Amino acid sequence: MNQTYGSRRAALQTLGALGIASALPGIAVAQADAWPSRPITYVVPFTPGGSTDVIGRVIAQKLGDALGQPVVVDNKPGAAGAVGASHVAKAKPDGYTLFGGTISTHAINASLYKNLPYDPVKDFEPISLVAFLPNVLIVDPNLGIHTVPELIALLKKDPSKRTFASSGAGTSTHLAGEMLGDMIGVKLTHIPYKGTPPAMLDVSSGQVTFMFDQITAALPLVQAGKLKLLAVTTAKRMALAPQLPTMAEAGVPGFEMASWQAVYAPKDLPQPIAQRLSTEIARILQMPDVKDKLTNQLGMEIVAGSPAQLAALMQKEIPRWGELVRKSGASPN
Repeated sequence: MNQTYGSRRAALQTLGALGIASALPGIAVAQADAWPSRPITYVVPFTPGGSTDVIGRVIAQKLGDALGQPVVVDNKPGAAGAVGASHVAKAKPDGYTLFGGTISTHAINASLYKNLPYDPVKDFEPISLVAFLPNVLIVDPNLGIHTVPELIALLKKDPSKRTFASSGAGTSTHLAGEMLGDMIGVKLTHIPYKGTPPAMLDVSSGQVTFMFDQITAALPLVQAGKLKLLAVTTAKRMALAPQLPTMAEAGVPGFEMASWQAVYAPKDLPQPIAQRLSTEIARILQMPDVKDKLTNQLGMEIVAGSPAQLAALMQKEIPRWGELVRKSGASPN
């Protein structure tokens, strides 16, 4: 009798467990349907005012309107974006924390830092590629240099006296300079700065020979006659300055680089939420006012790539920049 009762109870427990298990997908869908029920945090790993911050605020406002909950930008700068990325990597994958990732946080840092406190692939869920940002080659007008070949000739003539600036060690602007030196066979001296403005001022005063950076940061000094643009680093000319040749057109075939911006979430975000975010961001990036601000005012190339496209880009970019970091000896110090 006891044995029969025990068997029956075990069977009921098994059936109950199976019922619960079969209901789990439904529970996950219900949770996704209820999302979001409170404000979402969008972490920007750099200081206010930069490209990542501008993109984050544009997306945050529009996404908040679409989802019916505020999306609040939280700037967590430091260590080429590693501080903010590490914070998000540890957050719950519940759809309430998003991250404005970049070529630095999700490609270059993987090789730049020996003990990176996060894994750009294993700790993040790709949501959407947002835009590519071309850099431009910038010189002091008083150098008397008007073309890329003229600059290369100057660099080769006496490389020990020639330097290039960047917005920080290990940034894409630093590695663009290293790439140029490597491709023309000249070892150049790198001068890292704590941000773009002081670097550009020293280029404009002739203390540094050249630098690569975003055109929007350079335009005020270009318009004031204190900086000169020679070329753009992308494979195609940019809409904001169509007269500028590409580096390849200007005499450095094979030179191509562009910074990129993307949106991520902590790993294992439920797929219904990830898909909703990806769909909404793609829709936002096609809005006329958003396209005008990012493309016509900031010179970005809007991409709105899928999670799979973003993952594929990282798979290509991480080893590419890793090789250049190793060759250049770049370090975060």
